[in-house]
Amino acid sequence: MNRDTSSILTMGVGLIHPFILLFGIYLIAGGAHTPGGGFQGGAVLATVFMSRYIALPHRPPDEGMLQRVEKFFFLLLLLFVSLFGVYHLIPSVLPRTTYLFIANLIIGVKVCCGLSLVFQRFIGYESGE
Repeated sequence: MNRDTSSILTMGVGLIHPFILLFGIYLIAGGAHTPGGGFQGGAVLATVFMSRYIALPHRPPDEGMLQRVEKFFFLLLLLFVSLFGVYHLIPSVLPRTTYLFIANLIIGVKVCCGLSLVFQRFIGYESGE
């Protein structure tokens, strides 16, 4: 895709990114106490990658890096859940809210990378790459 980027669009995306990041982190962190959490927060965080691509199409995120991070966090999630399942037999090893916060954080990063990859693949398919 070869197009000129609008300075207004680039500046607007730069101004809104901190708020999107803050809202995504808020959803992930609040997932232990309120509805929402990892998936919703990860989806909001993925919009940072999407809006960055719309504003700066000549600098897409590294697809290989996103794949590696997503795979790492998937394995980390499996390890964390299975370790908690084993140690859950011992009372008060890890408080419930701490467990939920860590699980939501892992899920949020994984979902963010996964949805960003889906977006990248759609863009690649549509542009014929």
